[in-house]
Amino acid sequence: MPVVVTAVFHPIAGRTAALIEALRACIPAVHDEPGCHLYAIHDAEDGTVTMIEKWDTRESLAAHAAGPAVAALDAAVAELIARPTTVTTMTPLPAGTPEQGEL
Repeated sequence: MPVVVTAVFHPIAGRTAALIEALRACIPAVHDEPGCHLYAIHDAEDGTVTMIEKWDTRESLAAHAAGPAVAALDAAVAELIARPTTVTTMTPLPAGTPEQGEL
């Protein structure tokens, strides 16, 4: 069963652009990981930066979380965030059309 994740980053004031660039630099390695369908950053109106992810299975997500790409990402953003990243893991609940009702 697929897994959807949001990871909300809380940048230090004035460091949002640097945070986004650090995340961009880490994305290609994640896109190459088995089970990754989506790993995309978004600039939120509340001043946070959100990564939206979709993985094949909880196992592929767990491998990602324990892998070198996340270690590199954590190191890249450590000095750019004001507090720990808020991560939410979700199970899709499809509704309506496949194109519009499921991430």
